[in-house]
Amino acid sequence: MDRAEKAEAVSSLNATLSNAAAVVIVRNLGLTVAQSTVLREQMRNAGASFKVTKNRLAKIALDGTSYTGISDLLTGPTAIATSTDPVAAAKIAVEFAKTNDKLEIVGGGMGDVVLDVDGVKALASLPSLDELRGKLVGLLQAPATKVAQIAAAPAGQLARVFGAYGAKEAA
Repeated sequence: MDRAEKAEAVSSLNATLSNAAAVVIVRNLGLTVAQSTVLREQMRNAGASFKVTKNRLAKIALDGTSYTGISDLLTGPTAIATSTDPVAAAKIAVEFAKTNDKLEIVGGGMGDVVLDVDGVKALASLPSLDELRGKLVGLLQAPATKVAQIAAAPAGQLARVFGAYGAKEAA
């Protein structure tokens, strides 16, 4: 990697980190290419990204972002998972680490807050942004449905009463 490529990698990672709502640092303890590919696909499907970078370049890229506090976590063979959804990267990383002992959660950050391993796991246990939106829409629609049912009920009862009178007179 020459100087220009390093500068491009640093600026690209800095842009990614600046737009991220959450960053998770993981330690790669010998993932195979196939396992790493599966993890990257899962991250991409969840709207997150997974990048293996040199620690020195990642520390330079962290400067000027709100994640400067997590630079101490970048020791050894690490990778960075980022997402604009605060929960997505943490959720995928923690689920993958449960099934694969070659990926270890080191910590992470959410804005200016540095998260330890337990903090990342707690973040992963929260519902995602899409799940929260779905619940909110469900809660908003439920009262409207109930109001419509209540408003329609008296009219339905009147129709049944008139129908019964009509059937009684016809008989």
